[in-house]
Amino acid sequence: MNPYPIASVRSAFPALSGAQPTPVYLDNPAGTLVPRMVVSAVADAMETASSNLGAYFDASRRADEIWSEAHRAAADLLGAASEREIIIGPNMTTLTMHLSRSIGRALSPGDEIIVTRMDHEGDISPWLLLAEDLGLVVKWLPFNTETWRIEPEDLIPLLTPRTRLLAINHASNMTGSINDIRTLSALAKDAGAWVYVDGVQFVPHLLPDVQALGCDFYACSSYKFFGPHLGIVWGREELLSALEPYKCRCTSDELPVRFETGTPQTELLAGLTATIDYLATLGDDVDQLEARRARLAKGYGRFADHEMGLSRKLIAGLEQLPGITVHGIRNPNRFSWRVPTISFTHAQVSTHQIARTLAQQRINVWSGHNYALEPARHLGLDEDEGVVRIGIAHYNTEEEIDRTLNAIKTAVC
Repeated sequence: MNPYPIASVRSAFPALSGAQPTPVYLDNPAGTLVPRMVVSAVADAMETASSNLGAYFDASRRADEIWSEAHRAAADLLGAASEREIIIGPNMTTLTMHLSRSIGRALSPGDEIIVTRMDHEGDISPWLLLAEDLGLVVKWLPFNTETWRIEPEDLIPLLTPRTRLLAINHASNMTGSINDIRTLSALAKDAGAWVYVDGVQFVPHLLPDVQALGCDFYACSSYKFFGPHLGIVWGREELLSALEPYKCRCTSDELPVRFETGTPQTELLAGLTATIDYLATLGDDVDQLEARRARLAKGYGRFADHEMGLSRKLIAGLEQLPGITVHGIRNPNRFSWRVPTISFTHAQVSTHQIARTLAQQRINVWSGHNYALEPARHLGLDEDEGVVRIGIAHYNTEEEIDRTLNAIKTAVC
């Protein structure tokens, strides 16, 4: 295999070819940079398809094509059986809040739902609010602070004949740990529950296959994987067809339109397709005639190795600094169970002070709980302080990791 083409990857992103010295973008778990081809696709759609769907004139027909292709592209990305299973909206949290209302119509007072101590609030608060509205029983599933994952033996005791839903993440936005969704989904499904997976932090780094995972819903956000500000939810077609949508009376009852409220953001849909096509270009010696899903698999496989190498370097460097605790999987032999999101605290120095010091050196990281409120509580961290969170993406370099480690050393020593 040829060496990873980091120079050509970085050249695709306008933000990495601007001011010098170029900022170090390690704030990726909150939102990634956007390649030039995505920017161009958005601009072109605003010029040529700034119209609503469903009319006979050219601009509307072009908007129809953009809408359809975005759903096909997202189906390829997630491994969906059909684009009818793809719902696109403003963001993952909004879509989850919206779909929770429809799911709630199939539940009864006293039914049980399981949420985790590992999830982002976007996959917790919608279900807590639903439980409050309907009189549901909420059960909390912890994560294991030795393995840093949600373990089957902790889920099994919570499952009963009244369990109706398990809401769980694929990868943590604080610790980076990857959960064994296939095993956990099988347990929940055997108990008669639906499984709703937050894949927001997984999809920027590894290619999901919703059919193999065995879940019922899978949510992600394209601005976390180099695209525009949109959310995507995959759901099994038979389940989406059975749920009652919250929609306008004159809105079509066809999938996926019945769950997509209002006028679509056509220009962002064009950007979504371009984003997925960009990811498909990242394979090594890729045959352009191959199906998009196959090209995506090759591209993801290539940059996952690059990201893992940077993670090893960063975690090893952090562990050499006195007073620092890395919260997450640190054993290189277990790195296949984490994404390159690395969080840490220091025994004396505030997380916000560290982030501020790095920002002064044009190194972008986040501090605080970052909406991982329950993980912070579960780890006994101060909710406001949270962690310093560093998120690596496929366009980051070894030199940037060195620069960041040096800056952290200055901030804490």
